[in-house]
Parts: sequence; C-alpha cells; structure tokens
Amino acid sequence: MKSISQERDIIIPEGVSVKVDARIVTVKGPRGELTKSIRHVNVEVTRASKDKLRVRVWHGARKHVACIRTVCSHIENMIKGVTKGFEYKMRFVYAHFPINANVSADKKLIEVRNFLGDKNTRRVQMLDGVTVDLTSNKDEIVLVGNDIQNVSQSAATIQQSVLVKNKDIRKFLDGIYVSEKGLLIKE
Repeated sequence: MKSISQERDIIIPEGVSVKVDARIVTVKGPRGELTKSIRHVNVEVTRASKDKLRVRVWHGARKHVACIRTVCSHIENMIKGVTKGFEYKMRFVYAHFPINANVSADKKLIEVRNFLGDKNTRRVQMLDGVTVDLTSNKDEIVLVGNDIQNVSQSAATIQQSVLVKNKDIRKFLDGIYVSEKGLLIKE
C-alpha cells in the first residue's frame, strides 16, 4: 500500500553547516568537508528549519519509504565524520609466521610481509581521506578518517588482501581482522 507522504527529520548540531543542492549533500564541520550525491534515490531533501533537515518521500511503496532511513543514516554519518571522525582498529592474527607491516611516510599505503611465510609483499592503498598507522600495541594498526565508507572499505581491502588460499580456513585463522570500530573522539 502506498502512503501519500512519509518524512524524517535530521537535527544539525552547532558548528556544522549542511548544504543541499539538487540532491548533492555537502556537510562542513571542524574536521573538514564531505560531499555525497543521493541523486540515485528519489527523495526530497529540504531544510525544515535552521537546525533541521527533512527527508521526504511522496507516494512511496514500502521499499521506497525504506530509503528515507538509509538517506538519513548517510547524512548523520557525514555529520559524525566532520565533527568526531571514525576510527577502525585492526589486529594481526597468526599462529606461526609473524605478520610484518610497514606504513609509508604519508600514511596512505600499508605493506604486509611474511603472511603465512609468503615471500611476496601485499601493498594496500588507502582511499581518499583515510590514514593508516601502527599503534603502540603489538600487531595492531589503526585507520582514521572522516568518511565512514572510505574507512570501512579500506579496512575491508586490508582484510581481503591476506586471505588464506587453498587451505582449511577453519584451521588457518591467520589474517588481519577488525577488532574495534567507533568514533575517533569519544564522548
């Protein structure tokens, strides 16, 4: 059954400016600026008041109405990103051959060596706005950025680069796994 109009409001905190132009959302905050196009979703994004953004769907069926929450979540994640930032921690897991990792000077590239005793070096380039660094803890790296999609995709690319091939993955649990994810600035 179609509903005539469904809507959801997003509260914009102080110190953050949100601009919507032809369904391209730009969010500016203390940590930087993020831009995302939501033109592929047929929703109406308007400013309800000075500190509120309204996402509305007209004559939407169930799947179309579900897009409201998705768009709101994307915009809320952009607001969190420019105010607090996102942080993913990853741990090296190995049984025998210790995994070595080197981070480039600009913190945009990580090189993984000696995975399962393998001689080849796996190089993973970080996406835009994401930096990788070794932490003080042994066998741990941290990925930091404003865009949650770029941070999580970079973490997934690192994890996928060290997949165990041609062995029983129940026995060979070696790899680099996400151990913790959250906001960079905790409350």
